[in-house]
Amino acid sequence: MDSSPKSTMTSAAADVDVCTLDWMPVYVKELIAGGAAGAFSKTAVAPLERVKILMQTRTEGFKTLGILQSLRRLKQQEGVLGFYKGNGASVLRIVPYAALHFMAYEQYRCWILNNHSSIVSGPFVDLLAGSAAGGTAVLCTYPLDLARTKLAYQVNNPARFGNASMLGTQPTYSGIKDVFRKVYLEGGIRSLYRGGAPTLIGILPYAGLKFYIYEDLKARVPEEYRSSVVLRLSCGALAGLFGQTLTYPLDVVRRQMQVQNQQLPNHLDAPPIRGTMQGLSFIVRNQGWRQLFAGLSLNYVKVVPSVAIGFTAYDVMKTFLRVPPREKSSSPPNA
Repeated sequence: MDSSPKSTMTSAAADVDVCTLDWMPVYVKELIAGGAAGAFSKTAVAPLERVKILMQTRTEGFKTLGILQSLRRLKQQEGVLGFYKGNGASVLRIVPYAALHFMAYEQYRCWILNNHSSIVSGPFVDLLAGSAAGGTAVLCTYPLDLARTKLAYQVNNPARFGNASMLGTQPTYSGIKDVFRKVYLEGGIRSLYRGGAPTLIGILPYAGLKFYIYEDLKARVPEEYRSSVVLRLSCGALAGLFGQTLTYPLDVVRRQMQVQNQQLPNHLDAPPIRGTMQGLSFIVRNQGWRQLFAGLSLNYVKVVPSVAIGFTAYDVMKTFLRVPPREKSSSPPNA
């Protein structure tokens, strides 16, 4: 007899939750699902991301090491928590970035289809909408990426430099707010977007290609298999790997621009990197063309699980939030 009132209360609470979800706009649900998926995927691959940044920026003690050796040395010098240095800024950035990216993509896609469907159709809509959405998301969240890179670049082991006095010339940061404060004092708002040009040049084709390849690959699969999670993971991984390979050199230029004021004195005799093309030329001439792809193998290792976890988490969150399948709002390109 007592279980009946409890059961009724539980059922009523469930009805309220369902009602709340039903009243929530779809774009808000997509923002929540995308942000959660981005946070899960970023945290899962944070150790690989930290090592990749150390390799890209030619950090002393890491530039000649492989992936496993770098992970081992990082653990010896900073412990397990060292794997996640800068991850707070990374997650803080990826949540709004992923949310904005997906929402902006849907908005741009609808706008293109509603206003320019006679000019652009098929996967090219995804190419344009993805590029525009990537640019929008980057402009809104770039300072957080700058903070993440500066925090990840720091390695807490002064002895490795052979001269501890060198550290006096390098800015050190205690957290995200400290990065923002010190970088802003260096040169105002403009300093918070240092390295932003190569980022935009890289994200426009990368984000566009990612959506283009993903949607094009799905369109080539029979309709009954398109809802498969394994298929989506496979298509997303291929799209991510292909896009990363083409745009990776721009990512290296961006990282070096972001941390050049933290370089050791023996690195400061070279002219600072001021632009994308000058940065590409400088790296090839002084560090060799291979440096443009430093950490790329690690990026391959990172991208596949990141995409897999991101898609899986996104699907789970969409199911939990009762988001209707995307296919219902936009038909496949070859339908």
